[in-house]
Amino acid sequence: METTPLLRSKSETGFYHTESDDCARGGGQCRVYRRRWLMLVLFSLCSACNAAHWIQYSIITNVVIQYYGVSAMAVNWTSMIFMAVYVPLVFPASWLLEKRGLRVCVTLGTFLVVVGAWLKLLAVGRDGFPIAFAAQTVIGVAQMFTLGVPAKLAAVWFPHRQVSTATAIGVFGNQIGIAIGFVVPPEIVNEAANPAVIAEQLTMLYLGMAIAPTIVFLLIIVYFEGEPPIPPSLAQATAIQANTASKSYSQSVKELLTNKNFVLLLASFGLNIGAFYAYSTLLNQLFLEHFKDGMEDAGQVGLTLVLAGVVGSVVWGVVLDKTHKYKETTLGVYLMSGLGMLAFTFMLRAERLIPVYVTSGFLGFFMNGYLTVGYEFGAELTYPHSESTSSGLLNAAGEVCGVTSVLVAGAVFQNYGDFATDLGLSAMLLLGLLLSIFIDGSHLRRQEASRRPVYVTPVIANMSSDSIDSKPRKYSK
Repeated sequence: METTPLLRSKSETGFYHTESDDCARGGGQCRVYRRRWLMLVLFSLCSACNAAHWIQYSIITNVVIQYYGVSAMAVNWTSMIFMAVYVPLVFPASWLLEKRGLRVCVTLGTFLVVVGAWLKLLAVGRDGFPIAFAAQTVIGVAQMFTLGVPAKLAAVWFPHRQVSTATAIGVFGNQIGIAIGFVVPPEIVNEAANPAVIAEQLTMLYLGMAIAPTIVFLLIIVYFEGEPPIPPSLAQATAIQANTASKSYSQSVKELLTNKNFVLLLASFGLNIGAFYAYSTLLNQLFLEHFKDGMEDAGQVGLTLVLAGVVGSVVWGVVLDKTHKYKETTLGVYLMSGLGMLAFTFMLRAERLIPVYVTSGFLGFFMNGYLTVGYEFGAELTYPHSESTSSGLLNAAGEVCGVTSVLVAGAVFQNYGDFATDLGLSAMLLLGLLLSIFIDGSHLRRQEASRRPVYVTPVIANMSSDSIDSKPRKYSK
């Protein structure tokens, strides 16, 4: 069958100019649909509903210990279970995302959040901690189907010039959910002495956090689409052909794990996420060491960190879209994360509340903002392998480091105090910076693919006039 070349500029061909993210499919055209933003918003809401449950118990550790009669380690495990279930399930979940697509995975993930959230209403009694933990486990399993989605959704729906920004907004949803988890539980469950009052407050908390994902689930059922009829970029069209033509999922994983630069990124990404998980899980305990009545402030400090991370994620996504300086951005963000953690450590030790807020925000802007950078750098280093595979492995590294970091940091806190714990987290970030230095960021494969012409076989597709951003380009025959 005859193939159609994608032409790059009017001066070369006499036809219309195409941007580097234009491709040839469906009669030699790229289509960028306005409804891509609806898909991104719906996914972000789904991700937020999941993430809101992650730190729900750890941020009110003192109340949970008092009410349910459990240990601090048991409470820590309500957040660590999210990490523990991810590691064995990441490979089948990534395979499902790759083979069945975004709609199946996002719908399934949201459904499991709904199930887990409503299950928590059975855990209001003082003997209900095992039920609460089971519900947390269900919601932890749900993140299998959403955590690796941002980079995949961005590549599937967005043109080359918007991919990093779209990934950042996808991460934004997760960060908003974590922010809700930091601030809402301490605001609602703020009674540490009266069991009857705590039971009423827990009921209110559980009910609110079950209704929200139920609404989002219904919206996803009705409106969420797995992919557009026509790919939005040359890189995505090439990736579709490459993935359709050749490798199995296991082959892709093997090739990624033998990619030296990606392995270095795995390690540095894992250290960053591990430090964040340990900080978040232990924040209530660390903070109350210096501010005895500061449970609500602990939640607000965590909120400050996460909201600053939301801003950072979007900022660094835009920076990457504009500059394509992936390694330079990685090193800069990592360096400032390490310095931010050190600053927070000494401000907390000095028991100065306002500087603690400021340094927490500074830390969040860089440490949480690194998520977008890591996902996009990984996609560049591993193209044309699917973004769901690279981001799944990155998340797996983060979860392994997360469980390890929380366990080790918790033990250090119990035996040596908060100062040694915070210094250890600072050392993790500085080690991640050192590993990042050795990544060769000179070959950005996805960027290169977006700039070169390719030949694809024309196919007939339904060209919906719905929400097309620009007119079809003309190409040679």
